[in-house]
Amino acid sequence: MDVYSKLADFIKSSKKITVFTGAGISCASGIPDFRSEDGVYNQKNDSSYRPEEIISHSFFLNHTKEFYDFYRKKMVYPNAKPNKAHLFFAKLESLPDKQITVVTQNIDGLHQKGGNKIVYELHGSVERNYCTSCNRFYGLDAILKTDSVPKCTVCGGIIKPDVVLYEEPLDESTWKKAVNAISDSDCMIIVGTSLTVYPAASFVQYYTGKKLVLINKQRTDFDPIANLVINEDVISVVEKIESVLF
Repeated sequence: MDVYSKLADFIKSSKKITVFTGAGISCASGIPDFRSEDGVYNQKNDSSYRPEEIISHSFFLNHTKEFYDFYRKKMVYPNAKPNKAHLFFAKLESLPDKQITVVTQNIDGLHQKGGNKIVYELHGSVERNYCTSCNRFYGLDAILKTDSVPKCTVCGGIIKPDVVLYEEPLDESTWKKAVNAISDSDCMIIVGTSLTVYPAASFVQYYTGKKLVLINKQRTDFDPIANLVINEDVISVVEKIESVLF
């Protein structure tokens, strides 16, 4: 049995599937990842600061204008659309007796736009923003409609994206829901992540089943413990198995 048939078999024989995704799943939607040759961390930017430094809590507080200059150019892609991989994992929900949960490190909102109903966003979402003074909610337009620091229209406070920056903890409620979904899964499919960022990478330890799948272009440190490893672009993988499943 080849790896594609084995993956299809894992999906067919599982009722509760958790799909754990990283930046690699959104590359085909025109959103760069972080650590590849063309990733955000290796792209030229207009600042003398390193990207990892810019997207930190302390930098947001102390250099808010510079943070937003980078954030708008490198972190927000309002015209991005779900690609074949997003749509594939959403379509799995149409199969009989399947409960699909997505746990994602991404902040682009493409899983929801693609049709997945249960999505736990470990690092938040660019679609949600709030006033740091009065907690008033704002959509993405509040960030994009100004070239300066976005301010609350009610109290004048600074608006902050509801994304987890470096130096910030993950949301506890989201963490618990993700852990519960993973630990209760028959199958866990990890897609498009190098599994080098903690604490997100630690979520793998909560899966105790026998159908752990890793789909990533490059090898990861977790490959030896996986039940199935496919070092290939996820778009190519789903194209090879969708006709078998649907």
